[in-house]
Amino acid sequence: MIRPALLLLATSLAAPLWAEPLAPIKVTEWKAVYGTVEARDRIPARARIGGTLVDLSVAEGDEVAAGQELARIVDDKLDFQLAALSAQREALAAQLANAEADLQRGEDLLKNGVTTTQRVDALRTQVDVLKGQIASLVAQADVIAQQAKEGVVLAPVAGRVLDVPLTKGAVLMPGEVVAVVGGGGTFLRIAVPERHAGALEAGDAIEVSGAAGDLKGSLARVYPLIEGGRVVADVEIAGLPDTFVGARMLVRLPVGERAALMVPKADVVTRSGLDFVGVQGAEGAALRSIVPGEVRVVDGVEMVEVLSGLVAGDVVVPASAVSGGVGHE
Repeated sequence: MIRPALLLLATSLAAPLWAEPLAPIKVTEWKAVYGTVEARDRIPARARIGGTLVDLSVAEGDEVAAGQELARIVDDKLDFQLAALSAQREALAAQLANAEADLQRGEDLLKNGVTTTQRVDALRTQVDVLKGQIASLVAQADVIAQQAKEGVVLAPVAGRVLDVPLTKGAVLMPGEVVAVVGGGGTFLRIAVPERHAGALEAGDAIEVSGAAGDLKGSLARVYPLIEGGRVVADVEIAGLPDTFVGARMLVRLPVGERAALMVPKADVVTRSGLDFVGVQGAEGAALRSIVPGEVRVVDGVEMVEVLSGLVAGDVVVPASAVSGGVGHE
């Protein structure tokens, strides 16, 4: 028969020698808010001329490259103006040919002493005026031709088409939006209650929960203007999809730190609906009932916060090292 003293000694020797007194550690307090996926650049592609939308080659959700043709606007009046300028140019060209012939005859007569120099200078001036008028018509035609080219609406940046408020056949005025393109990547925009404004700093680590799993990000910018009791901030996340701009995602922000007692999750056992951990006491190791809290990962180990049942200085041992019954505080 084993004596009680030997049993106590064996129990003491079985207790882990590496166990250290429990000490509070700092844990981060997280605030859960919803963030909205925003495009970094949201630029409208506008009509530069008025007219009829005769071609619309994109729809919401399409990927476009910078400078890609999105739509085409036609103004029939521009063709009529070009035709009118062309007719005026032909008429001036005929007058110029006649004026140049008169000038040549005048110069011949001047050589023979039949006419005066003043008359020849007048003919030469008339030729120069007609040439200037023709050059002016050519410039006007170039302007109108350029306006016709501006009927092609191009993508201002590379990205995804977010909105197309018009349909083919619509009549547009200059400056109207044909499509809205979001480019330059995406970020999350959040609005946080102003009581947490002091705890937000650029560079803070951010946790985001999405449909594809948890993502890591950082607080890129905190805006100084408070509106409606909320602070606006931007969160940078690598690989954030731009499939749905405006989608809401759950964001966890660090808003403070506090001290907490934590034990490894593997050392917590559940019996009859109660949670226990092994505690080394003066009479040996025993199980003590605790109230567990949130599970956190500390240095790659899952730890359980102890809300009650343990105090700083307690020595926690694995439950497998406990051979006695349940202890009490």
